[in-house]
Amino acid sequence: MDKTATHRVRAADVDARCRAINDLLAAGTSNAYLTTHDGLRLHLHFAAEEDDVASRVKAVTAGGPALFSVEADGQRLGVCGGPGCTTAFIDTSRNGRRGHCTARCGNAVAVPATP
Repeated sequence: MDKTATHRVRAADVDARCRAINDLLAAGTSNAYLTTHDGLRLHLHFAAEEDDVASRVKAVTAGGPALFSVEADGQRLGVCGGPGCTTAFIDTSRNGRRGHCTARCGNAVAVPATP
């Protein structure tokens, strides 16, 4: 997936964020649809059942920022603050204050700061 597009989803301007997420959805999804199956509650599929695994992963990866933007007004989308890391991520922490894509990147900042 285009790394530039993933960083644009964190845009402060809601219209710019919508354009960036729509670009990801257009590139990554074939046909999003609601479904219930196998006793599961109503949920979204972002790719057709017959799509290959790589296409399905790409579609779900594009759909995640869209769902979090709707539910959390984009406040849970972030870019890692680790040294040299520019990975975009969705903050699923309880308090919504995560600053790094992984614990490893967070530790890379915390360990050198320890006296």
